[in-house]
Amino acid sequence: MKKFSRPAASPAGHGTPAGAFGRHIIRMMAANTGGTFGMFEAVVAPGEGPPLHVHEREEEFFRVLKGRFGFWCAGDYLELTAGGCIALPRGIPHRFENIGSEDGELMVIVTPGGFEAFFPMVELCKPETPEQVAALAGEFGVTFVPAEGQEAAA
Repeated sequence: MKKFSRPAASPAGHGTPAGAFGRHIIRMMAANTGGTFGMFEAVVAPGEGPPLHVHEREEEFFRVLKGRFGFWCAGDYLELTAGGCIALPRGIPHRFENIGSEDGELMVIVTPGGFEAFFPMVELCKPETPEQVAALAGEFGVTFVPAEGQEAAA
């Protein structure tokens, strides 16, 4: 990684689109921030969101840009609307879901950076089975929690 010693900017309307698991716009890559963070925006359809999972490498910060989202983490549940923010610690099972009736939008910052490359990689590799998705996620330090563990977090 190059040292993060110059500004990293993403002007309005810029970014790299990734169509895996919804619509994502990668706004800043770890390579542009010396690995300190990555940032992307996600458009999430009503009722959608990832299953319960754990990040072993990074914390995640979410800001709701549009809509209403439910966040589950460590047995806690919180609902946020536009302007609301939440930081989720690494190593703790969590998930989120668009609980509104329209597409919602999130800004997500991961620190340190790297996970933002997951969505373009999924789009490139096109995994076809849950096992293939889980294997690719594992390369990014992410583990999906089995369905029986999800009930405890709901």
